[in-house]
Amino acid sequence: MSEDKALLLRSLVVERPHDPAPPFAGRRMWWRLAGGGALAGVALAGVLGFAPTRQVEYRADVAAAAPAVAGANPGAAERPGGGLVASGYVVARRKSSLAAEVTGKVVELLVEEGVVVAAGQVVAQLDSVLAEQDVALARSRVTSAEAAAAAIAADLRDAAQILGRVQTLSQKGFASDAERTRTEARVGVLSAQLNQARAQVATARLDAQRSAAVLEKHSIRAPFAGVVVERSAQPGEMISPMSAGGGFTRTGICTIVDMDSIEVEVEVNEAHIGRVHAGNAVTAALDAYPDWAIPASVIAVIPTANRDKATVKVRIGFARKDPRILPDMGVKVTFLEGSPPSAVLREETSASN
Repeated sequence: MSEDKALLLRSLVVERPHDPAPPFAGRRMWWRLAGGGALAGVALAGVLGFAPTRQVEYRADVAAAAPAVAGANPGAAERPGGGLVASGYVVARRKSSLAAEVTGKVVELLVEEGVVVAAGQVVAQLDSVLAEQDVALARSRVTSAEAAAAAIAADLRDAAQILGRVQTLSQKGFASDAERTRTEARVGVLSAQLNQARAQVATARLDAQRSAAVLEKHSIRAPFAGVVVERSAQPGEMISPMSAGGGFTRTGICTIVDMDSIEVEVEVNEAHIGRVHAGNAVTAALDAYPDWAIPASVIAVIPTANRDKATVKVRIGFARKDPRILPDMGVKVTFLEGSPPSAVLREETSASN
């Protein structure tokens, strides 16, 4: 009986279906996912934003600690390991662009680039036909003036002898005073003419010397021994001391450099110039040969500053010359503080041995 009641009660029970998702449940889940993604994005952006910031700061620190690169700032820079570093150029103290002192046409050019010339050697020849004729004419005038002076001198000697005889005869009463006076006047006139003739001879000789000097200027000579680094003119071109003809007349023949006068010029910041003195040992490195340490020393500190750059120019001389060192080469120098030039030379000599 009890079992029947239990079955009856179970049959009256209404089974409720599975409870569906409440309203807006999906939307809540979506917002949760969206919020989580946003938080993750913010965190990721913070991480990414933080990483470049640290990288920039690190680079700034590295840049602050790194030595100054030559050319980035004017003047010398402090090397982290000690010493002053500067950049400059190789220059020649004796460099000449040869030009003619007279106007003429180049008929012969006797040098080429790279040729070694001696002092006084002829490097070019100008057309000298007219100059040679002027010299010949001046010498002819000298000969003529000398002949005229010689003739007057002979007349003067003859007049002097006649004057002596007239004076003797006048003392004995065989010659009149008028004749004696006339003879003395002739001697005086001839003496004056002789002086004039001698002056004309001197003038003619000076004119001849001048013409010869002008002729010599048609031969362009090297003022000192050196190497020809540039050839400016060609045979057939007109050369003049001053540019004329709208720029069609050249003024230069060639450029000669005295390789024994090679040195270095650098600019040192005036804040560090107190550490540079004449005689300081220096190590130079050419940009063309960066691994070659060249011993050198400070020649002089130019006593003037560049107002725009706030730098002072320093002259540096090489301990010895080398054909690899050429004018206008870039060079970096390191001032060796507390080391005399002799010590650098000893180190270089021992290294070469």
